[in-house]
Amino acid sequence: MLKIANGIWKITFGTPEEFTPVSMRKSRIAQDGLNRMKDSDFPFSEDMVRFSASVRGITVTLPMQNDEDIYGFGEQLLSLNYVGRKRHVKVNSDPKIDTGESHAPVPFYISTAGYGLFVDTFRYATFYMGTNTEKGVSRTRREVNTSHTEFSESALYALKRLKEERKIIIEIPVAQGVDVYFFAGNVKEVVQRYNLFSGGGCLPPMWGLGVWYRVYGGSDENHVNMLAEEFRKEKIPVDVLGLEPGWHSHSYSCTYQWSCLFPNHEKMIKKLTAEGYHLNLWEHIFVYPAAPFYQDMYEYSGDYEVWNGLVPDFAVEEARQLFIKWHEEKLVGEGITGFKLDECDNSDFNPSNWSFPDSTQFPSGMDGEQMHNAIGVLYQEVIEESFRNRNIRTLSQVRSSGSLSASLPFVLYSDLYGHREFIRGIVTSSFSGMLWAPEVRDCVNGRDLLRRIQTIVFSPHTLLNCWRIPYAPWKQYDIEKNLKGEFMQDQEYYTDACRKLLELRMSLLPYLYSAFMDYHKTGLPPIRAMVLDYPDDPKVRDIDDQYFFGKDLLVCPLTLEDGTEREIYLPDGKWYDFFSTKVYEGGRRFQMKAGDEEIPVFVRDGALLPLAKPVLCVKEDIVFEMTVRSYGSGEAEFVLYEDDFNTYDYEIKESIAITVRRDEKGDIEYPENSLKYQFLKNTW
Repeated sequence: MLKIANGIWKITFGTPEEFTPVSMRKSRIAQDGLNRMKDSDFPFSEDMVRFSASVRGITVTLPMQNDEDIYGFGEQLLSLNYVGRKRHVKVNSDPKIDTGESHAPVPFYISTAGYGLFVDTFRYATFYMGTNTEKGVSRTRREVNTSHTEFSESALYALKRLKEERKIIIEIPVAQGVDVYFFAGNVKEVVQRYNLFSGGGCLPPMWGLGVWYRVYGGSDENHVNMLAEEFRKEKIPVDVLGLEPGWHSHSYSCTYQWSCLFPNHEKMIKKLTAEGYHLNLWEHIFVYPAAPFYQDMYEYSGDYEVWNGLVPDFAVEEARQLFIKWHEEKLVGEGITGFKLDECDNSDFNPSNWSFPDSTQFPSGMDGEQMHNAIGVLYQEVIEESFRNRNIRTLSQVRSSGSLSASLPFVLYSDLYGHREFIRGIVTSSFSGMLWAPEVRDCVNGRDLLRRIQTIVFSPHTLLNCWRIPYAPWKQYDIEKNLKGEFMQDQEYYTDACRKLLELRMSLLPYLYSAFMDYHKTGLPPIRAMVLDYPDDPKVRDIDDQYFFGKDLLVCPLTLEDGTEREIYLPDGKWYDFFSTKVYEGGRRFQMKAGDEEIPVFVRDGALLPLAKPVLCVKEDIVFEMTVRSYGSGEAEFVLYEDDFNTYDYEIKESIAITVRRDEKGDIEYPENSLKYQFLKNTW
């Protein structure tokens, strides 16, 4: 056993494979952040971790207590707590059954027994989380003639916590050796250590935390300009406009060149940039024969095509540099500030298959199985480097991710639509160093639209994906009617309601930027499951529809199916309604009503909450007009961060900490001489 860092150990068995997440990582361990954490002991005796090898691969066996709860395994939309479950770590774009497969799986879990475990592999590992006991454990059991009182399949196969100790069994196929990493601490500390081991959390540009709008897939440059003018005229906050596949001269697979729909794209980019917009371009990894670098990429790609395009091997430096050079010079150099990386996940069963066989051979020596679990992260690293070379920060989108990805400035999305699952994704992604976009893309009615926008306002990524409709959803949510240009009679009501929600998001940007700075420095996710903040409260362990947004806000979204009422759990202490300031005593569950335009949000007692005057977009010369809300009494502080919000210069010269303080009498001390924040001294 080798101690890697404060509270982190590695155990090696056999001869690990050449290609693993750790061996291929581009990020460095955030050692300073780890050093600031208190040291911890190894969670149990080393001899309790057992390894064995067979023709099937490697098996790892660990003890499991009967009161443990288990989290992690990457982005999971179908469940939260995996005790008593089997998890299969394989990339799958649309998992319909709760097997652990995901568009962003990670062989990493966190246990409430005081540790986390990461298996350094790209293989399709399988984890049995206390599903089995070893032979002989039950040999003294003699209960007979017990009556069956439940006769449904759900009751028969329901999880039942056993009295005896169980085992965690991990199977890694093919490999004849493996490195296993252990992270010590409670749930929060384990997640922080894993994220710092991954390089620390990403720090997006300030504009990336604003409002995103992906335009109709059939748009040309005139339609894009029309929407941009309309948003500014109607004072709808929008920072980012996303263009869909039609901007390519050929997509599925891609040319990465502008199509005839955008004959004056340079002029369009300059015009939109001057108006404060950032442009994000859709693409995927498969290179069409008409792409300018197709011939050069040919020898650095896998031996099977997808959609008539090459699959680049980004484990080979030549392939990386071909892709980086084109994006940096031809797209980033023109003013593009982000990309949407689509279909880099796996699809075994979709009729339009964007998968390559697991037997695919790549020039690096990786096979298809390894590449499926690696390609999302490799793709992100390539795109980020094309921006880093220009000293430009991006926040982009990706449809597949994996191990050690916390430092990469990408937000996950998927083509699924369920609002409940989307809320659960906000919670589950926080365990594995990932950001998730519960985007608005399909609404049943106007009420559904409002509920979904409420969720994205309090999420990592405020994204309206309107690729199927030419006009804004607050004018017409119905796709067929929107395509015909038929607007709702009450469009003014919905336009006003949506504008207010998006303005609320803009008021939270400095607060959220501070949360991302904490993520970068300490590994604490900016939006996270309640169990991270209250690891000793057993009542939060299975809550998958409430989460913390930054330091002090607890968000409890409603879905259309909830109507106007839902159950809420508040931990011990005093809590304030964010909108009405009504005080609630915690340590209990209760029913709360919320109208169509309302979302329950609670503020911790003692918090200082800085809010900005909403702006339509974040420009380079932005100065936020700030009002500070004070909740409760006693000494408190909130730290805002000031840098240029756009470049990587903060890595060389640290961002300036702007601290707002409250003394024991309740008086607020405001900072002076800030270039980015102007404080209005009328504390709320």
